[in-house]
Amino acid sequence: MTQDVGFYVELAAEADGPVVELAVGTGRVAIPIARRTGKCVIGIDSSPAMLAVARERGAAAGVDLDLRLGDMRDLELEEPAALIICPFRALLHLPTWHDRRRVFELVAASLRPGGRFAWNAFVFDHKIAAELDGGLDYIGDVPHRNDYVPADNRIDITLEAGPSISLWWVSRGEWEGLLYVAGLETEALYGWFDRRPFDEESREFVWVARKPVG
Repeated sequence: MTQDVGFYVELAAEADGPVVELAVGTGRVAIPIARRTGKCVIGIDSSPAMLAVARERGAAAGVDLDLRLGDMRDLELEEPAALIICPFRALLHLPTWHDRRRVFELVAASLRPGGRFAWNAFVFDHKIAAELDGGLDYIGDVPHRNDYVPADNRIDITLEAGPSISLWWVSRGEWEGLLYVAGLETEALYGWFDRRPFDEESREFVWVARKPVG
């Protein structure tokens, strides 16, 4: 996916203060943000290997990212952020409501008043999941197997090389509930990164929430 980068860069350009990316990975989004906006970007990830790649790519791009090893469920910042982002459907790797609620509450606590939280996630389609179940697919050139577990609302993605990751699907109502319990307000819900309105045909949630000023 590349269509999301410009969207998150635009949000970062509007931010009056530090930008934080949860699950920064290889720096795919953080590096363009730092390069195009000149903002301080804090990138958090639980994988030392991913952070090493991000550090190398950031240096090659001439940007100095503030990369930190950590779990988003333990988010803690020294200074409130103006923008926190979680691109590439990374929140779907959190298995339980408790995990997601904890992240949303920590995000709210880590934002300055008026600060934004933006993320994107699949709109789940049971029919598509069932069709993919047990089949071989590709992430780039890397083959992987998809296994759909309806009882847990989960897709397991197993790479041919061995490791696997899981995605747990979240409905619109659940996302809205998470915002409510965290004390955040919906600023916008788009159906894609071009900011088209979200509707019944949308296949992606693109959320922008804001921490109230008062």
